[in-house]
Amino acid sequence: MRKWAIFMLLVGGLRLFTACGNKQLFDTTYTFNYAMVKLPDGSVKKGKVETWDDYEGEQLQIKFTDGTTVLVNSTNAVLSVKPIK
Repeated sequence: MRKWAIFMLLVGGLRLFTACGNKQLFDTTYTFNYAMVKLPDGSVKKGKVETWDDYEGEQLQIKFTDGTTVLVNSTNAVLSVKPIK
């Protein structure tokens, strides 16, 4: 029972690290406020970032504050701290 409590405390403590920045889960080192994404139809989506996550390989999942979520190749996305003009 005691080992279980310690384990849960450690897991709970790790979750606190997700509050640093807007990077999801354990990679909390980077905070980006804006993104510009080139979509497959050639259009460009720009906006304020709520959260973002990177996956193995070159994929980025970006959730904008307007509720839009996109999964794109990192070559088609720009993340920035300052607004993108």
